[in-house]
Amino acid sequence: MNILILGSGGRESAFAWKVAQSPKCEKLFIAPGNAGTKQYGTNVNIKVTDFEGIKALVLSEGINLVLVGPEEPLVKGVHDFFLADEQLKNIPVVGPQQEGAQLEGSKDFSKQFMEKHNIPTAAYKTFTKDTLQDGLTYLATAGLPVVLKADGLAAGKGVLICLTLEEAQTELTAMLADAKFGEASSRVVVEQFLTGIELSVFVMTDGNSYKILPEAKDYKRIGEGDTGLNTGGMGSISPVPFADVAYMKKVEERVIIPTVEGLKKDGIPYKGFIFIGLMNSNGEPWVIEYNCRMGDPETESVMRRIDSDFVDLLLGVAEGNLNEKEIIISPKTAATVVMVAGGYPGEYLKNKVITGTENVRDSIVFHAGTSMDGDDIITTGGRVLAITTVQDDMFSALQQATADASRIYYDGMYFRKDIGFDLL
Repeated sequence: MNILILGSGGRESAFAWKVAQSPKCEKLFIAPGNAGTKQYGTNVNIKVTDFEGIKALVLSEGINLVLVGPEEPLVKGVHDFFLADEQLKNIPVVGPQQEGAQLEGSKDFSKQFMEKHNIPTAAYKTFTKDTLQDGLTYLATAGLPVVLKADGLAAGKGVLICLTLEEAQTELTAMLADAKFGEASSRVVVEQFLTGIELSVFVMTDGNSYKILPEAKDYKRIGEGDTGLNTGGMGSISPVPFADVAYMKKVEERVIIPTVEGLKKDGIPYKGFIFIGLMNSNGEPWVIEYNCRMGDPETESVMRRIDSDFVDLLLGVAEGNLNEKEIIISPKTAATVVMVAGGYPGEYLKNKVITGTENVRDSIVFHAGTSMDGDDIITTGGRVLAITTVQDDMFSALQQATADASRIYYDGMYFRKDIGFDLL
């Protein structure tokens, strides 16, 4: 098969690494890809939202399957574009259609969905510019801290945790009246704050059956000890010690089954990944949010623990026979340490030459924000590389990934040295 992966980050690098290993994959294309993905396939410089460009590539290269990495093309309807096109409609796309992608594309839609299907989630209310005054009044009764979420996609920046009533009212006004996050915050979900430990659960579904992939925990804050600004993710670990068989049974029964069944009941076709962001609060799972794709940097750890043929699972999603496919999960621990650019998550340094990747001993270097400048690999994004290893136990995995990250150098380089320490 000829397979196309859409995307250019660490998640897509991990996908490419895994897909390229499959005997079912003859040729692999990544659009647009990065400096690391070219070792697994052919990079093609097409944006993930350039649907006509994607169509031309699919037809010229005889692509048999498309795997969508990021959320933006899904929310903008890339799957629907394929289904509506006479030449593309029989080429399977792994990733939900636009309606299903609203689980991530609209916080209000996902909260309504959870409420309707009795999926445990925090209490909430949604407000618009026209109901701003009601929102300000509601905040006074909501209890603190309180969470404000821009309804639409805001590149991971649209969620604010407010500790005081004054801060909450100021931010709600900025989001609704002053369009702080543009169109994304034309509606804002005001949500009860949940305490506990976060967990990422990943499900593949063909719309009827599902497979649960390895769970993971990611680390969002820039600083060690989970301090400082939020980022796109500074590292991840899988498996997660508290997500034992009993806990995951609760997740399956209370969240996964009602989600897959709820989509069916609502007549929403869904072929792809459901990434469920959970809060483990006193041993009980609560859904913080849904995403319509895999997480990053969790995918880097998750892919390293799947020992079966990943392309076979993708085909199961595409062909509607996922229940017949086998998933083999390694009992070992995967750890990922993300290396970022100096200044990230604010204004960050770019175009710095990366050296030392050849010195890495027992990890895989998944590229994220990188590109080629002649023979040099240079930094182009905030999150630059994801260093992922698999070892027999968590301590060894964390030690190895951290040691291997230290063997790489670029100007302004930074990574957290305490990923997973809270779980040891």
